[in-house]
This record gives sequence, structure tokens and C-alpha cells, in this order.
Amino acid sequence: MAGGTKRLPRAVREQQMLDAAVEVFSENGFHNTSMDAIAARAQISKPMLYLYYGSKDELFAACISREGQRFVEALTPAGDPGLTPRDQLRVALESFLGFVDAHRNSWMVLYRQAMSQQAFAGQVRSSRDRLIELTAHLLESSTRDPEPGTDFAIMAVALVGAGEAVADRIAGGEIDVEKAADLLENLAWRGLAGKKRTDQHG
Repeated sequence: MAGGTKRLPRAVREQQMLDAAVEVFSENGFHNTSMDAIAARAQISKPMLYLYYGSKDELFAACISREGQRFVEALTPAGDPGLTPRDQLRVALESFLGFVDAHRNSWMVLYRQAMSQQAFAGQVRSSRDRLIELTAHLLESSTRDPEPGTDFAIMAVALVGAGEAVADRIAGGEIDVEKAADLLENLAWRGLAGKKRTDQHG
């Protein structure tokens, strides 16, 4: 098998290694994953794996980079200028949650494991920050007559945080994408529709 793998184009070999690594990292966690296990899953020799990725840290970082890029690409449809802002937000929610549903191993590696490792958390934050920025823009552009001083950035942080919690339920098979998107969309618009209390005393 290893001999056949060597004849594959470099890009294909790299994808094969990263696919295997994401699977094994998601199953065993970063600390309990060995390069031997990844090489075996990828059906290559360990020396070849080290030839491409010099250490487990380097391989894990490569996994985060690739899965983060895929995550950002999944949100691209939400930027369609032909959609209304509310529809853009809905598409963003469905794209985000759909990505998690279709790539549960990626979610485990990209968010749950990488965010818990200080050395890799910064890589994940850039993707998360882009999602927060997009969400804040969509919330602001689709809100008529917002309350003075409305902080859309903080609202976006709250919504994305809720989205991550819901995404964990999707990854665990506890809720489907459509119901989860409905939940988060309703949460966003109920919050935006809220009014400040007026002082009834004095």
C-alpha cells in the first residue's frame, strides 16, 4: 500500500495524510494521538509522514489551517449581495451549522481540541473573528431604528457563542441543522427587537 501511495501526486498525499490526521485527532485527542496511528490510518510509512510534517505539533497545525480555510469557504454564500441582510444571516447560520454536520471530525479538531491547546488557539481565533465580524455586519445592516448605543459586535459575540454551543449538539446528533438554524435566527431577532425598560418610578 505504501508503495502505491508514493506514486500519488504530492497534493493528494498531503490530503490523505491530513484526512487521516483529522480522523485520529478527533477520536483520540491531541495528547493521546501518535504519529504511528496517523501513519497507519493514512496507509503510509511513518518516515514519509515525518518527511511532510516534522512533528505532531506541525501536523496538528496543518490540520487546523486546512479545516479553518474550509470553514471560512463554507460561509462564502452568505456574502451574496443579492440576498437581503436577514437572508444573508440565515445562509450564514445554515452554512456554519451545515459545515459542522458534514464535517464533525473537523469541528472536534478545529474548535474543541485546538481551542483547548494554548499553542494552537490563536489559529482558530482568526476564523472565529471573521465569523463574528460578518455576523455583526449582518445584524447592524438589517436592523431598523436600533436603540442608541446598540453594540452589534457584542451581540455577534453572543450569537456566535450560542452557535458554537448548538454546533456541539449537532456534532453529537442531538439536533438537526434546520431546527438549529431556526433557533439561532429567532434568538437573534428577538434580541434585536427588544426594547430598553423605561423607569416607571419617580
